[in-house]
Amino acid sequence: MPISNGMKTRILMFGWEFPPFHSGGLGVACLGLTRALTQRGFEVLFVMPKKLDVKTPWAKMLFADIDNLEGIAVNSPLKAYATSSGYGRQRPEEGMYANDIFGEVARYALSGARIAKQEQFDVIYAHDWLSFGAGVEAKRATGKPLIVHVHATEFDRCGLSACGAQADGATGINEHVYAVERLGMEEADIVVAVSEFTKQTIVRHYGIPEEKVHVVYNGIDESTAPSGGSVRRLRSLKEDGRKIVLFLGRITLQKGPDYFLRAAQKVVARNPLVTFVVSGSGDMEESIMRLSADLGLSENVLFTGFLSGADRHEMYTAADLFVMPSVSEPFGIAPLESMKLGTPVIISRQSGVSEVVRHALKVDFWDVEDMAGKILSVVGYPALRQSLAENARAEADKLTWADAALKVGGIVGELVH
Repeated sequence: MPISNGMKTRILMFGWEFPPFHSGGLGVACLGLTRALTQRGFEVLFVMPKKLDVKTPWAKMLFADIDNLEGIAVNSPLKAYATSSGYGRQRPEEGMYANDIFGEVARYALSGARIAKQEQFDVIYAHDWLSFGAGVEAKRATGKPLIVHVHATEFDRCGLSACGAQADGATGINEHVYAVERLGMEEADIVVAVSEFTKQTIVRHYGIPEEKVHVVYNGIDESTAPSGGSVRRLRSLKEDGRKIVLFLGRITLQKGPDYFLRAAQKVVARNPLVTFVVSGSGDMEESIMRLSADLGLSENVLFTGFLSGADRHEMYTAADLFVMPSVSEPFGIAPLESMKLGTPVIISRQSGVSEVVRHALKVDFWDVEDMAGKILSVVGYPALRQSLAENARAEADKLTWADAALKVGGIVGELVH
């Protein structure tokens, strides 16, 4: 229950990104969950590493400006989705807090104790490894209970979670990130995982007792669904009778864009009037463009770069089909966004969202023959597409952040009362 002795339960929540300053699903999840928790009567104090122009009527925003005490705002956070090869120095033009993500994470951790001593709250909540250190220091300073929310692990970012890899030097994981993740989970009173898929990764690779890990699925609602925009830019393709198949996400090993293109090659061989759109950015962007050319797909693949807001909405609504071929996906909010807008989806079985959606076609990421066959079926049979679209929209309407907040509220209640 959120109310105790006439006072609202207060959550000191450490996060790394928050819309409009976000690079993926982590920020969207923070927005959806905080809003739903406050609607249930909780008070949320949301801490970000440095001052940004973020305003929300339902949560008090705090900024852990240690080296920037004068409060100069920067225009974007460090990306929460760097891979093990991209954790070091980054290009300033990428829109980051600083050039060294580990330095920023360390500074953020040091601020945890200071902020905790300044604020009144009942429980500490930290999202992903970037914020775990701040949460741990806040707990050590105050003795208040700590919940850590795992949206992804280092094994997911390296595409290893679905492969049964072990935490050793041969995996390609970043050992420093792994250590931060493990410490946060060990120090936490409760670990929240976004799926059973993620829970098993946590138990298997991090040695966390199964009973300590609670599964809370992500949701979607009006506050986090893309809106606005139109299909003007893609209308000419549609008028030419082309079908549009969309990949929208980070162009990284984890997301499986190479499997998407290999399936595309098989589809185009049978139906050259299908256009494949790759929407996103990431460390594999150049190699995926080269692969597209090598596979003879230059006339059938469009690269849009990273899109957000109305542009993101436009892509979903223009598409005849959305495909998420992830190699290792803790959850996957993008399919819910697509379903909410009435666009059918094909999703990897190696994803958390596959545990909760029924009205989606499912494939193993590596089975490009099966993926291609399902794509051809959806774009070739309007009745199938319409049935999938209608059922998907109805299902997405039932997967809400309110449900997630109900479960998180119960977890908070266990620790506070």
